[in-house]
Amino acid sequence: QVQLVESGGGLVQPGGSLTLACVASGASGAIFNGYDMGWYRQAPGKQREMVAVRKLGGTNYADSVKGRFTIFRDFTRNMVSLQMNSLKTEDTAIYYCNLDMGMTVYWGQGTQVTVSS
Repeated sequence: QVQLVESGGGLVQPGGSLTLACVASGASGAIFNGYDMGWYRQAPGKQREMVAVRKLGGTNYADSVKGRFTIFRDFTRNMVSLQMNSLKTEDTAIYYCNLDMGMTVYWGQGTQVTVSS
């Protein structure tokens, strides 16, 4: 069974940095490498939104994080990470790792990121 395990959330002051990581397990790397992996977030009272997705043909970022966040994908370790710089209070949310395998979409358990002074 496919599982996504996230790590790296926490409390940071505005202007600070955090790195999130997500490791996929339960299938071979050859299978994972054929699908998109990325990060979504959900703030209190808001819908879940795309943050960054590493696709086979490139990368998509939400406009609100362009220039501040960078997604990395390590195909050899079935891992995707999110480097977050210049964090703002509005980045506060639960961040979810996502693996889109077409007919089935997998989610991690979520990791809390709080940006506050």
